[in-house]
Amino acid sequence: MLAKIALILTIIGGINWGLIGVAGFNLVSFLFGFAPVIEQIVYIVVGLSAIYAAYDMIKK
Repeated sequence: MLAKIALILTIIGGINWGLIGVAGFNLVSFLFGFAPVIEQIVYIVVGLSAIYAAYDMIKK
């Protein structure tokens, strides 16, 4: 279950980076820019999810 959540959050992070690269649009800032602490938490959670997803992939 944790692996699926990490994968979903990593995909969301990838989509956000794709939007930044293609259109210069940061979806996380757009949604949570009013609350910088929440925005930072989102980035941290997505980053931790990517680390967990990489670990889970290597572990298998």
